[in-house]
Amino acid sequence: MTYKEKKEKLNYLCEMIENDWNTSLNMIASKFNCSERTAKRLIAELREEGREIYYCRTRKKYCI
Repeated sequence: MTYKEKKEKLNYLCEMIENDWNTSLNMIASKFNCSERTAKRLIAELREEGREIYYCRTRKKYCI
């Protein structure tokens, strides 16, 4: 995966979380065709960029 492709994935993931689409870990993994562990890494990278992403246990999805 190139740098550009990775940035596009991260931007799309951020858009998914911001627009309150069903962003459970399982849904993210199936959307990007990757494992749940890789989905966690993508979320961790967004957090490193300064995004305030947290997991809401009552709604069972990631939120900003």
